[in-house]
Amino acid sequence: MKKFILFILFLSSFLLAQIPEKFQNFTLKGIDGKYYSLSDFKNSKAIVIIFISTQCPVSNDYNSRMEKLYKDYRDKGIAFIGINSNKEETVDEIIEHAKKNNLSFLILKDYENKIADIFKASYTPEVYVLNSNFELLYHGRIDDSRKIKNVKQEDLKNALEEILAGKEVSVKNTKAFGCTIKRVKND
Repeated sequence: MKKFILFILFLSSFLLAQIPEKFQNFTLKGIDGKYYSLSDFKNSKAIVIIFISTQCPVSNDYNSRMEKLYKDYRDKGIAFIGINSNKEETVDEIIEHAKKNNLSFLILKDYENKIADIFKASYTPEVYVLNSNFELLYHGRIDDSRKIKNVKQEDLKNALEEILAGKEVSVKNTKAFGCTIKRVKND
């Protein structure tokens, strides 16, 4: 059992090490029909990218928390971008989901999950916080519990507060959890 646990810890650290420390500009189409580039948000104090889903019950449990974080930080210079990379979730479904759940932050559709592949994103919800040079400041979960009443650690909020205070993010990585991103199979 100890060997198995050590293997899992090694694998987790290996996978975390594979996430790029800096990302390149990309462009995706929003659910509003317009195209957006990461560089459009270069003047932000930080860019929060959250991989989301319409069908994942875990991601859906975070809808109100994601929207609250967006509203709490949008006027403080923090940009929020939701990215849907699930192959079976259509733009019409994403639009309806956003309306039904009052999601007002920008949501982009990642056809063929190319951006999810670049970010090495695996789960919904999974968060990446970048600075204006697209360098990774934080990666992982929004907080530590799917059930809001059990939240003890608000990881994303803590990272954003440190960024706004001009501090280095003290906890740079946490383990994201949720549903796996349903990828397009590459044949």
